[in-house]
Amino acid sequence: MRKTTRTEARRASRQLTSKQKRELSALAARSDDQIDTSDIPELPPAAWKDAVRGRFYRPVKQAVSMRLDADVIAWLKKPGKGYQTRANRILRQRMLDEIRRA
Repeated sequence: MRKTTRTEARRASRQLTSKQKRELSALAARSDDQIDTSDIPELPPAAWKDAVRGRFYRPVKQAVSMRLDADVIAWLKKPGKGYQTRANRILRQRMLDEIRRA
């Protein structure tokens, strides 16, 4: 018997049943004021004062091929393993800075 891989199990857990799809379609067709949210009341602003956005967020990685200057690669590799992670961290920080300024 073939063992199910973790990726296959994850995919299977993300698939919705027909009933779930119908329920979601019915909810999507309603306006916000028609949906009963009394069992999940809105939290007061004080409940969000220590909230951290994206603490558990792990972005999906995508393999790309880039041509970078040799001295840039050497600089990224100088501290040791993990130069791609360092490059990603530098680019992400620049992206977030730019988003905040916009």
